[in-house]
Amino acid sequence: MKPYIGTVTRLNAAMHAGFFLLLAASVARFVAAHGLSGATPLILVLTGALALVYVAGVLSWAALERWRPVWLAAVIAVWLALVVAAPSFAWCAVPLFFVCLQVLRPRTVIVVVVLLTVATILAQLRIATEFDPSIVLAPIAVALMATMTFLQLDRDRRQLGEAVKQLLGARVDLAQSQRLAGMMQERERLAREIHDALAQGLSSMRMLLQAAQRSWDTEPDLAKGHVSRAVDAAGDTLAEARRFVHGLGSPRLDASDLGETLKDLAEQIGFAAMHAVRFEISGEPYPLRPEVAAGLLRIAQGALANVGEHARAEEAAMTLTYLEDAIVLDIRDDGVGFDPDSARESGDRGNGLRMISERLAELGGEMVVESAPGEGTALAVAVPTKGAR
Repeated sequence: MKPYIGTVTRLNAAMHAGFFLLLAASVARFVAAHGLSGATPLILVLTGALALVYVAGVLSWAALERWRPVWLAAVIAVWLALVVAAPSFAWCAVPLFFVCLQVLRPRTVIVVVVLLTVATILAQLRIATEFDPSIVLAPIAVALMATMTFLQLDRDRRQLGEAVKQLLGARVDLAQSQRLAGMMQERERLAREIHDALAQGLSSMRMLLQAAQRSWDTEPDLAKGHVSRAVDAAGDTLAEARRFVHGLGSPRLDASDLGETLKDLAEQIGFAAMHAVRFEISGEPYPLRPEVAAGLLRIAQGALANVGEHARAEEAAMTLTYLEDAIVLDIRDDGVGFDPDSARESGDRGNGLRMISERLAELGGEMVVESAPGEGTALAVAVPTKGAR
């Protein structure tokens, strides 16, 4: 809106300055035609009144507000009286066109502009020695140009105001959408963390406590060992929960690299689930970005939790392969297997696969799942690392 406001301010200044210049030109023309002796008291009074009324309106323009049409009516009335007494002052109609267009409503503007144009033409005809078409056509052309100019400016102002209103509305909608998107993203993050980290920890604790319950009466020392490991697992799970609530990485990675962390995880899961979990590293290890290491750890936790919860496997294997431009994590089991397509439709393991897929999308990685009922399951995920270490 600032360019429009600046344009209107400059037009107002030019319009007011033009009025007084034309008023002075009209006085000069009158004196040139009639001499100083022709300036009757009536002409002097009407000229002074017109100047004073106009100046009063200009100086109190902001204060007038809704009284501007009344002020304009007073200016036009004095001007009409002056034109009747001295047609030379008809020239002042031009800036009055602009004032009318700025102050009055569009329908009223047309009536008043026609009145001013007719008064100007009649005044010029009174002092003309012979008929000249320009006397009629010039005032009409000026009135038409002034009217169309201001109507176009007013139309542009309304369109600009509507555009600004729509822009502000779009900004509000965008902010709301971004807020909702942020909320959904945070919910998805928490859901993945709960599934991958807490579910695995709780599953380990449950299996350890179940093992302790089975051996409580016959092997109390073994049962106490299971309970002690369950307590340690609870502490690790609690630490995981505190960290992911604040959006931090896994505490398992604080003092070790990904390979060592996955090896410890395999031992913990294997002991709790009562099935062997082998872990291997292939290739020459190299440092990974923290988000890649944390993401692969969460994927491993979620996948192993699925193995313990659903696969009924006797053995599982996890391999971390360092390639030149990618790192690959393979997790296999000899369990009951499943139909990946049916699992995605029904939830269950499909929910875990969806979360792994979403986590990989953030890392720019890919996932392949191979499984069939009775044939075990193989999950392979690959994350690019070239140029990002």
